[in-house]
Amino acid sequence: MALISVRNVEKQYALGKTKAPALFGVDLEVADGERLCLMGPSGSGKSTLLNIIGCIDQASSGEVTIDGERTGTLSDAKLSSFRNRTMGFIFQSFNLVPVLSVFENVEYPLLLQKLPSKERRERVLELLAKVGLSDFAKRSPENLSGGQRQRVAIARALVGKPRLVIADEPTAALDHATGTSIMKLMVEMNESEGATLVFSTHDPAVSTYAKRVVRMMDGRIVADEVTA
Repeated sequence: MALISVRNVEKQYALGKTKAPALFGVDLEVADGERLCLMGPSGSGKSTLLNIIGCIDQASSGEVTIDGERTGTLSDAKLSSFRNRTMGFIFQSFNLVPVLSVFENVEYPLLLQKLPSKERRERVLELLAKVGLSDFAKRSPENLSGGQRQRVAIARALVGKPRLVIADEPTAALDHATGTSIMKLMVEMNESEGATLVFSTHDPAVSTYAKRVVRMMDGRIVADEVTA
């Protein structure tokens, strides 16, 4: 069974009395452990599809099943709980909490899962070590470089041991060298942690880190290629 199953998904956004279509009859399956890239220009629908897969947004029609759950049938409370225990998110703007330390930012998903403090501490320190930030645990995110902030975001996304990690343009706010190091780290973590990785980009160089590239244009999938 696929970890992600998207069937005939459409999405329209209301703009006053009119509707702006964003997705048209999208079908997609992603296997457990895959490393998949959604690629396309701005406005192609890749971020909309990522948000629907990540249960941040709902499809206007069609069916989305993640890890056996039909997400369109879940209440807001159940959807929030499902998202927290099943998924991790990495955003281009990092989305770290500035008033929390690096340690506390990574720990936050585990507080939502209500894990004991000893287990939380062990997991956070393990992930910070894996992303090379053990010496930065007490720092504020505001005192880190862009690459270091994205490493914190990767640790936060993985600390809850999710089945699925979603990354929306994870290198867009970074220079080329830093972006390359972040993509290599994400590949390494995908392989060592086993979480399925679905990320979006408009950059052909970034797409080479995926094993499968799904190309989008004008709200439709126009190509689906296994690259490795």
